[in-house]
Amino acid sequence: MSTADGERIAPVTYLFRSRPDEAGSDDEARSPSAAIPESVAPDEPVATDEPARRSPVFIDLGAAEPADERVASLRAELEREARDHVSAYSAPAEKPRKTSFAPISNVSMHALARRGMSSREMRDYLRGREFEAGAVDDEVERLESVALLDDVALGETLVRTLRDRKGLGRSALTAELRRRQLDSTAIEIAMEGLDDDELEKALEIAHKRAAQLRSYDTDTATRRLSAFLQRKGYSGSVVSTAVKQALAPSGGPVFR
Repeated sequence: MSTADGERIAPVTYLFRSRPDEAGSDDEARSPSAAIPESVAPDEPVATDEPARRSPVFIDLGAAEPADERVASLRAELEREARDHVSAYSAPAEKPRKTSFAPISNVSMHALARRGMSSREMRDYLRGREFEAGAVDDEVERLESVALLDDVALGETLVRTLRDRKGLGRSALTAELRRRQLDSTAIEIAMEGLDDDELEKALEIAHKRAAQLRSYDTDTATRRLSAFLQRKGYSGSVVSTAVKQALAPSGGPVFR
């Protein structure tokens, strides 16, 4: 008897005095009346000195599920799991959600996209947009923490750009940094990086400008060139030296 068959049977108690294999013959096992004395009516209980042994026997309750049906059920389960697996990987991926900034952050980022700003410029700009003072301070602090606001870096950039493109001297550069509301420490650091070649830069600018003043007399050319260099922010001593060299007969245009 197989394990599968054993799972389909149940114990029963034999209804008569003894099991068939303990009887005298096969006929006696098959005939219940053979185990009953003739003097006893079939309906009367049988008196015996031995207690009735009720050893359990097992009978088959039916055939197990056919093997082909179990295989079909297992195959259907595997196919269902495969379909679920394919559906999970073939489903369209969710679009990443856009990161949304607070309104004050949107305003500050748009402002920085147009031009660099100092911390004070940003603070005044946000307050002008009617944001609360606490929110403005928090936003400025956030921008400083990620180096989007850096007064020292802005000062150095302004000095380099204004020096190379516009030829500004020290005083003009300092005035521009103050106008941009950089703090004194940032201005000092930015000016420390400036090369001490003001006279060389002033001479370069004076020679270029002198070529445009050749139609004027010497006094007019001197006055106009001096005023031009002063507006560029050069000191008086630097201006005087640069004008003399730029307008000298040997080094510049001939004036009337």
